[in-house]
Amino acid sequence: MTAVQRYDWDVVVVGASFAGAACALAAAHYGLRVCVIERKRDPGIKLHTTGIIVKEAAEQTWLNRVPAALVQRVERVRLYAPNLRSLSLVAPDYYFLTTDTPNVMRWLADELRSHSVELRLQQSFTNATQDGVGWQVEGLGSTRYLVGADGAKSRVAERANLGRVDDFLYGIEHEFAGLQLPEPDALHCFISKRYAPGYIGWVAQNPTGVQVGLALRHSNAQTRSPDIDGFLQRIRGVVGLPIDATPMATRAGLVPCGGPVSQITAPGVILTGDAAGIVSPVTAGGIHSAWQHGWCVGDAIARYVRDGGEAPEQVAARAAPRFQAKRALRWAYDRFQCDWPFDLFLHSAPLRWAAEQVYFHKRRA
Repeated sequence: MTAVQRYDWDVVVVGASFAGAACALAAAHYGLRVCVIERKRDPGIKLHTTGIIVKEAAEQTWLNRVPAALVQRVERVRLYAPNLRSLSLVAPDYYFLTTDTPNVMRWLADELRSHSVELRLQQSFTNATQDGVGWQVEGLGSTRYLVGADGAKSRVAERANLGRVDDFLYGIEHEFAGLQLPEPDALHCFISKRYAPGYIGWVAQNPTGVQVGLALRHSNAQTRSPDIDGFLQRIRGVVGLPIDATPMATRAGLVPCGGPVSQITAPGVILTGDAAGIVSPVTAGGIHSAWQHGWCVGDAIARYVRDGGEAPEQVAARAAPRFQAKRALRWAYDRFQCDWPFDLFLHSAPLRWAAEQVYFHKRRA
């Protein structure tokens, strides 16, 4: 009896964000029976992601199908030192896409449905037990493979006794609807140990307005919320944000920054995206790496279920980016961040070179 006949589903994916959607679409491409469960009633609400898509993801993944009305091309980075002096960075043919993120997530949900994926909203993952080589998912039935794409505090990881993310940034972002920046073609990035210890602040034009965010290194021992009001007061005049601008929406949450967790697979269960810690430790960018890894997981499961061959657990573990150089940079930034070198050396060749490595993905894994 085949795996397709024995189980209600070939793949159950927990979480309908980028990694989960990529996994589901890849598996459905091969005709597998795929179910995605998502605890939210609307995929476009209660978001944690900034929704900024790098060129590689925009051109080399399914995300090249995102409707043009939902994205805005940004071709430069303006990097600000703590004293607010700035440096304009650009790389030939490189760009970012800022997004109408809520509607991108809704578009992704429609893509799942239109490609024969069963999407069940308002259904939380509560429990699962091993069922032979597969899993029995409470309220859903049996599945050959269970994929946890349910965020940095993954319940799938907890239930399956897999690795847990324990290094975080905490970020908050305001959305200002209908506003236009004087420099809409730049991603404005602010270095400040006062406002963003361990990370940065940012301002970007998107298709519906302006997004302003701030993140800092999170510590369970000493929790601290980003002072986004103080940050806004500091940078409003620099970026041209009206003093009376009021945010129409706010999103906040934890972002992994320690690299992949120690164990992302067990028999019949695989973690991906934030649940697996597959987020750049330096930039906190996760959409491209999450999509790549999620797609790889879905593709490997499909090939294994249909044709046999290498176990998906092995493929998924091997495909997880290691971020070795970026983890070293994260370690150094956590311990030695100071404002004065950026104030003093902002326009120096070494600092420009380093910034280009980070922002324009002239990167090493």
